[in-house]
Amino acid sequence: MFDRLRVMLIKEFLELRRDRWAMFRLIVPLLIQVVVFGYAATFTVNRVATCVLDLDHSQASRGLVSHFVATGRFDVIDIAETQRQITRDLDSGRATVAIVIHAGFEQYLYSGRTAPLQVSVDGTNSNTALIALGYVSQVVAQFQAEQMANTWPAQPAAASRGASVSLQERPWFNAGLEDRWFFIPGVIGTLTLVQVVSLTAFAVVREREVGTLEQIMVSPIRPVEFIVGKALPFFLIGLAEVALITIFGVLWFHIPFVGSPLVMLLGASLFLLAAIGLGLLLSTFSHTQQQAFALNFFLVNPFFILSGFAFPIAAMPRVLQWFTMINPLRYFLVIIRAEFLKGVGVGVLWPDLSALALLAVVMLTGSVLRFSKSLD
Repeated sequence: MFDRLRVMLIKEFLELRRDRWAMFRLIVPLLIQVVVFGYAATFTVNRVATCVLDLDHSQASRGLVSHFVATGRFDVIDIAETQRQITRDLDSGRATVAIVIHAGFEQYLYSGRTAPLQVSVDGTNSNTALIALGYVSQVVAQFQAEQMANTWPAQPAAASRGASVSLQERPWFNAGLEDRWFFIPGVIGTLTLVQVVSLTAFAVVREREVGTLEQIMVSPIRPVEFIVGKALPFFLIGLAEVALITIFGVLWFHIPFVGSPLVMLLGASLFLLAAIGLGLLLSTFSHTQQQAFALNFFLVNPFFILSGFAFPIAAMPRVLQWFTMINPLRYFLVIIRAEFLKGVGVGVLWPDLSALALLAVVMLTGSVLRFSKSLD
């Protein structure tokens, strides 16, 4: 048995070596995608186009506008004179945020009453709108606190009416709330899934198309040995890709890795076995590489969306939450992010590791059974 597996491994690696562009396809596109995701995939919104209508024309209103500009989050592109200009800027898409400071703003502020301030946001992009509103709230709260400290000590009556609650934030595991610390570990799992499933699915179908599958199966190699011989090279390639992207993310993007490499290796191994099982299972339903590509596209994209990479699973409908339970990427993202940022061990991650092990067994077993049936 081991001799037959050794022959299969030699055959697979010889085919890989003879492919002039194989190493290029396995390494260069992967690193390019990591760089693109690392720099482009972010929830941070900077330089939000903002128009301002100041109807108060006071020192306080000008100070508020200065606070918005000083943050670097807002780019004041228009100082409007009328409400019609505000509407035109929002309708045309020239501005995302419109700030209207009503008359009497300074008077209300210094007397301890609620100062009139209107903020309108273009909700076409709901994510940007929500983030921009959050930034507005932070700027206004900071401005109010500064005005309270500078003015109200001389006005005890106003100070008594201006009592407020002080909120102290303490983010754990990512004190600076860096988006890259969240995205880069997720990219490792996502790109590895795409690569491994695609390579595995196309490898078996290619054998069928060129006619070598029949030649292999008339040899003493059994279906289980053929599946193992096909899976093992891609398992090793997958481990190498995980290690490569991890090292690249740590060195290039300075993502901290505080966990255990052994737990990371265990999680990656189980994830790769499940991904290879999925790719082999797809290959048993395909007779051409075009069919394999279509099935790969049909499954991998939903797996990406339903993995929790960018969209929280808890916010999905209950039916889709159930569907995510058969998605190996969901569990691996939990493991890899926990190892990068939290440093937890198997005692915490055992439910996700167990789920990956179960998926790997089911998919690999299904692949062997389907492959044997297709030969019959």
